Amino acid sequence: MKMSNDLEKKFQEQITLEFAASITYRQLAIEADEQDLTGIAEWLRHQADEEIVHANKFIQHVSDRDNHAAIGAIEAPGVKPGLTVLEIFEAALAHEEKVSESIRELYRSADKEGDYDSRPLLNWFVDEQIEEEATVSEIIGRVKLVGEDGSGLLRLDAELGARPAGTTEADGA
Repeated sequence: MKMSNDLEKKFQEQITLEFAASITYRQLAIEADEQDLTGIAEWLRHQADEEIVHANKFIQHVSDRDNHAAIGAIEAPGVKPGLTVLEIFEAALAHEEKVSESIRELYRSADKEGDYDSRPLLNWFVDEQIEEEATVSEIIGRVKLVGEDGSGLLRLDAELGARPAGTTEADGA
């Protein structure tokens, strides 16, 4: 069932936001690399790739519904240089919270229009965002525990760098 023009536009906005999230994670990875925290940078790059997977899922859904998927204008991420590790992950959490709220708003809009065909996809994203926020919140808690202790940060860096590589295709999410 084809979605309304208004709902199509909201899905296009979500696609754009997912790509913006990817760019934000890429910039945060640069900030970690600047501190020689290659494991944290690698973890952030994986997150960036995962955001592309998310965008691809939305694109596929819109296309499958015989609507037009489109990417809107994406602003620079606005990440200031010289962030601490804590600030890096706080920025990541803030962006995840923004994405989560956008998905909830998209869900409300789809429900208001009686667009039940979007529910399976949006349910998956609601679950995914709960997991994403919980993961970043846990990392923030661990960063706060170690503070500025170099050995603690290096241990966390090594642990986060051990995350297996993913893919930007939907089956890799």
